[in-house]
Amino acid sequence: MDDNARADFIDEAAIEGVLAGSREDPGCVRERLAKARELHGLAPEEVADLMAIEDPALLAELFAAAQWVKEEIYGSRLVLFAPLYISNHCGNECSYCAFRATNRNLQRRALRQDDIANEVRALIEQGHKRLLLVAGEAYPNRQGFRYILDAIHTAYQVKAGNGEIRRVNVNVAPLTGEQFRELKAAGIGTYQLFQETYHRKTYAAVHLAGPKRNYDWRLTAMDRAMAAGIDDVGVGPLFGLYHWRFELLALLQHIRHLERTFGCGCHTISVPRIEPAAGSTLASSPPHAVSDRDFLKLIAILRLAVPYTGMIMSTRESPRIRRESLAVGISQISAGSRTDPGGYAGGHAARPSAQFQLGDHRPMDEVIRELAALGYIPSFCTACYRLGRTGQHFMDLAKPGEIKCHCAPNAVSTFEEYLIDFASPPTRQVGDRLITDLESEFEPAQWRLVEHLLAKVRAGQRDVLV
Repeated sequence: MDDNARADFIDEAAIEGVLAGSREDPGCVRERLAKARELHGLAPEEVADLMAIEDPALLAELFAAAQWVKEEIYGSRLVLFAPLYISNHCGNECSYCAFRATNRNLQRRALRQDDIANEVRALIEQGHKRLLLVAGEAYPNRQGFRYILDAIHTAYQVKAGNGEIRRVNVNVAPLTGEQFRELKAAGIGTYQLFQETYHRKTYAAVHLAGPKRNYDWRLTAMDRAMAAGIDDVGVGPLFGLYHWRFELLALLQHIRHLERTFGCGCHTISVPRIEPAAGSTLASSPPHAVSDRDFLKLIAILRLAVPYTGMIMSTRESPRIRRESLAVGISQISAGSRTDPGGYAGGHAARPSAQFQLGDHRPMDEVIRELAALGYIPSFCTACYRLGRTGQHFMDLAKPGEIKCHCAPNAVSTFEEYLIDFASPPTRQVGDRLITDLESEFEPAQWRLVEHLLAKVRAGQRDVLV
């Protein structure tokens, strides 16, 4: 795509027209839910009808359908990751973000490569295998984009006992086509970028200065990434800047555009809500705050609209909301997270240095123990990236629900790695019980494969996968 291309695939008039025609009709809603269970997704008009649900009984049916679809596609596994913030230097003036350029109360820090290695080591020692590398839109010491590439290389080089980072995903500012090719060559998994808001007028109102003011450059970043060969991309708005119903339909327009252009859509969707951020009045009082009820509703609707896509929940949210979201569509969560550079190994900064306020401060071991107690399989699997199950290949497996045949055994084996190498005794006890109870959820032949992988892990092998 041309670097000066305009993102004309977001049709605001069409979105408003669809929303104007939506209605809460029980018969219509149930037709939409029945269609969603066919696992082919939903059209905008069908999504809008689900958005109109207010009746508690219909809402319960929506949540039940979303849970069924998620389990059909992904089973009971939940992928774990952690964000790794390497710099909070930024040249943008985003009115909802603590990293914005004019925030003089923020303690700025850009990690050196040895600092990054220490952060990675601290995360490995928690048990993490997958990182999301995050940086503000300004790189230190004139290093430019090379700083990001070096950080990726550093993350992959760190080893600690039996632990290592097996996949680095990246969330950095929009890049040129050539830079995206370099990013792919560095061995990343998913490239993630949030549009924040798809509503042009609102976008201009909250992005006051800096390169990020360019709505079209940001929105066409995924086109450049996919044209450069990065076939796993992650998108999402920041809920609270504009009406969530509009953002949801615009997000679907974005996904359909990628499907039409490249043959497959996004690999993941994130659903962040605005949280308080140091020095931001807007972040403390979002213009279009999303209630907990509507938040869970939009997650469920997304799961039905794009059933094959991984959905990510961060530690922005409280333990309660995170727990409830798992039952209505979320398939990936962060745990034990910090959003300040140096936050894992370097302790707390003297002044605020984090991007936003976290809602879940629990250590990863505690999160893992809760997930296992609830019957979810905490997964540290990165096999798809390394075995070529990405892009269209992944979608071909995910859309009919076949991906769990690969992912479930790997989830169990990587969970066993975690239990042996990193878990506390109480978590090990809960995890062992979960693995024992899982046999009834697998076909006999598949369970024999699981037992084969478990035997290898228990004998000392690591990174065994199918």
